[in-house]
Amino acid sequence: MLKVAVLLSGGKDSLYSLYIAQQYGWHISHVVSILSPPDSWMFHGVNSHLIPDIAKNIGIPFVMATTHGEKEKELSDLKHLLSGISVDGVVSGTIASEYQRTRIEGICEELDIKSFMPLWHKNQEMLLLDMVHSGFRAIIVAVAADGLGKDWLGREIDHTCIRELVSLHEKYGLNVAGEGGEFETLVIDCPLYHQSLIIEGGKKIWRRDSGVFRIPKISFE
Repeated sequence: MLKVAVLLSGGKDSLYSLYIAQQYGWHISHVVSILSPPDSWMFHGVNSHLIPDIAKNIGIPFVMATTHGEKEKELSDLKHLLSGISVDGVVSGTIASEYQRTRIEGICEELDIKSFMPLWHKNQEMLLLDMVHSGFRAIIVAVAADGLGKDWLGREIDHTCIRELVSLHEKYGLNVAGEGGEFETLVIDCPLYHQSLIIEGGKKIWRRDSGVFRIPKISFE
């Protein structure tokens, strides 16, 4: 059986990739996270302090490191973390970013392990619909694109939301799945969780043409 680690951010893409890896019958030995500042080139930084609680809720052994988020140098932090666990490969939720794909593949090549990206180049509308149909409930926690205003913060990705994202793609060229930083998400419930998340004290912060939904704490239902 293939033994893999999964890169975990708490967002829809990483958790859905973990879900798919389980459907493949792979042994998920670890979930792995890099806690980074919001301006990281590689890693999901919004509400990253929640990741340890999310990992505990999943119930798979968790390893974590921090990074200053400096471009390229932050890759060595991920490489060092992965070098401390014994796996055949690494699963990530990259959909379309060549920057992320090539960096992760480079690290895996240096460590002589495989890189698996089950969402790579999937149709993004169908991908979001598949997530919803599989029981994933994700909310938007950051936006930075034309057509996405403050009212999108905290919004759940459901069928209506997906239709509007497709319309914004047609109008502005928005990436439907948010790849490239157009928006970021937090999964509040999914088949991987033992308990659904309850947000405590969330606050919307808006600056000119972008914003974040800061969540200081979560509890479990």
